[in-house]
Amino acid sequence: MSNDRYLTFALAKGRLAEKTLELLEKIGITCEEMKDKGSRKLIFVNEERKLKFFLAKGPDVPTYVEYGAADIGVAGKDTILEENRRVYEVLDLGFGQCRMCVCGPEAARELLLHHERIRVASKYPVIARDYFYNKKHQTVDIIKLNGSVELGPIVGLSDVIVDIVETGSTLKENGLGVLEEICPLSARMIVNQVSMQMETERIREIITQLKEVCG
Repeated sequence: MSNDRYLTFALAKGRLAEKTLELLEKIGITCEEMKDKGSRKLIFVNEERKLKFFLAKGPDVPTYVEYGAADIGVAGKDTILEENRRVYEVLDLGFGQCRMCVCGPEAARELLLHHERIRVASKYPVIARDYFYNKKHQTVDIIKLNGSVELGPIVGLSDVIVDIVETGSTLKENGLGVLEEICPLSARMIVNQVSMQMETERIREIITQLKEVCG
């Protein structure tokens, strides 16, 4: 493939983008334009390396990558699982580590053990459904929430919640705890399926270099 073509990165806004750019700098990929906090630009370019970067909301990153608007994306594993897009997940970048868990009051542990029909509140209905239906074979009612899911069990909306747990201190403060762990989470690199075939060499070189600094 011609080296005149730009490789485009979609990065999840915020901490993930900052950490990703730090990692890329370690392998010699920089984008000075992105350091200008006052910039109103949407697309940032590294002309020398023929690279483009743009920032997007986390849940949109896999969409941009699936449809080829970005060749490479960086998003949290939770986002990748929830969005369930057709992309290749190629690398665990090792930062942003936390866990997806089933949480609730201690009394709810029995309900989970006996596979009773329960109500589950979550910002992640796809992950929750997959876990209970396909892994636990337990029928549950999933309630989608956008705000503080910890409220669910406290006000009687749900028996348990499925949410990201970092330290667990918010749970503890509200009389809740981790009842089951679903999976570990961290920032992952994803690649468009066509780009992987058309730009194999360039993409593999980036992956190989990143593996060295991640390890």
